[in-house]
Formats: sequence, structure tokens, C-alpha cells
Amino acid sequence: MSYRTYQKRTAALALAAALAGSGVLMAAPAAQADVQDVNYQCKTPIGNKGAVSPIDIKGVKSGSGYKITMSFQKGVSSSPVELGKGAMKPSAVIKLGGAETGSLPVSGPANAEAVPANTPIKISDLSGTYTPAKSGKVTFTAGVLTIKALGTTTTCTPANSPKPSLTLDVKSAGGGGASGGSSGGSQSTPSGGELPQTGPEDSAIALGTLGGTVLLAGAAGVLWLTRRNQAAR
Repeated sequence: MSYRTYQKRTAALALAAALAGSGVLMAAPAAQADVQDVNYQCKTPIGNKGAVSPIDIKGVKSGSGYKITMSFQKGVSSSPVELGKGAMKPSAVIKLGGAETGSLPVSGPANAEAVPANTPIKISDLSGTYTPAKSGKVTFTAGVLTIKALGTTTTCTPANSPKPSLTLDVKSAGGGGASGGSSGGSQSTPSGGELPQTGPEDSAIALGTLGGTVLLAGAAGVLWLTRRNQAAR
């Protein structure tokens, strides 16, 4: 084999190693978030009401689980009387699908400001902690919303079979195998337009470093072999 041919093959191997490192990084757990319009039909103390609100659900890795946040972009009900500060307490259920079945309860703080009579009630962000029982892709879909205010309870049920607002590719702490059912808890997520995060940032950094190390090792081998061949001549 000629020295030039050997150089080409070594360079090709180094490039392949670098691409393999990049492939590992691309294989990291993924998440997909889509804002879904949910048609809530509410049973209130003064009759039935309905409203459509875009629902955004986000997930952020937290320890062995995920912090899940459900955000309402529009109000879904109203009150015939003013609701004073702290008078309204919201909670909801997020339905799980895909690799798991069951539900995740989420809740949020009471209203920080008074809500005028006959105006849409702004629902605060609702959050909870989800701990995977099985590995795979899990979907999160808006479920029943409950509003408690002034000693009354309003229940709002999605009537349009909404699609999932979030899909997470998760891995259980035990590696999977658990049966389906209710998962997560009402423990206490970012809001806004940020992309969902599905794993620690240091994992991605570590994978990127691995790819870089392979590439540097290949380059160092080429340099050493080049010097060795030159000395031999």
C-alpha cells in the first residue's frame, strides 16, 4: 500500500468516527410540542358554558422524572360576580397515551388578581411531576379542568377529542416493564415559546465531547504516522 493511499484511508476513518459521534448526539431523547385548540364545555352553577382555548403542554427533565406544565392561552369560563384575589383555584387532569396509559393531575395557584364579573377567567399555569413507569414515547393530552371558586365547582370537559399537546420520548428509572395505569403526582416548567427540554444539558455536552475526542484521536494518529513515515525515509 502506498503512503498516499494509507493517508486517504486514515483520513476517511477519522471522518467516519466523527460522523458516528454526531449520530450518537442526534439519537438523544426527543420531544414534540404542539399547541392544540381544546373545546371546553363547562358545567357551572348558573348553567352550561363553552369556550375554546389553545392548550400548551411542556415537559422539563427533573431528576428521574419530568416537570409538566399546562398553559391556557384563553379563558374558558366566567363568573356572574367578581372573584376576589385568591378566590379561584384551578386544577386539571392530563391524559397519558402511547407507552403509558393513565392520567397526571396538575394544579396551579389561585388567581393573583381579582376577576371582574362576566369576563373570561384566566387560568394560571398548572403543573405536576411525571415519573415514567415505562420507556418509550408518551403523549400528554388536555383532560378535564376543574375550577373551584366561592364554594362552587365548575367542571370543564374537552368536547372535541383534542390531539396531544406534547410527546416525550422517556426512559423509566427501572428501564421499563411496568404496567400501565395512573402515573405521576400533583407535586410541583417553563412557559413561553421555548422548546421542551427532555434531558440534562450535560448529557448532550458529554456526547458532543465524545464525538470530538474520537475525531482528535484520529487526527493525532494521522500526524504520528506521517512523522514516522517521514523519519523512515
